[in-house]
Amino acid sequence: MTVRIEFDAAHCVGHALCAAAGPDVYHLDDAGYCIPPEREVGPEFIDQARRGADACPERAITIVERSAPD
Repeated sequence: MTVRIEFDAAHCVGHALCAAAGPDVYHLDDAGYCIPPEREVGPEFIDQARRGADACPERAITIVERSAPD
């Protein structure tokens, strides 16, 4: 399984909680705003992707589950 990360930069206000919760998935620019993450992440990063999305108080990050191709 993979997940797709949908990121709405217009809603990001720089709390940086996504990067604290998912440091291997979410990275910050010099001003502390989330740099749009890779759109697809593999199984090894799913937990961090979800934790980062859940930590965002602005709900700027949405996780969409995708089944692996057959």
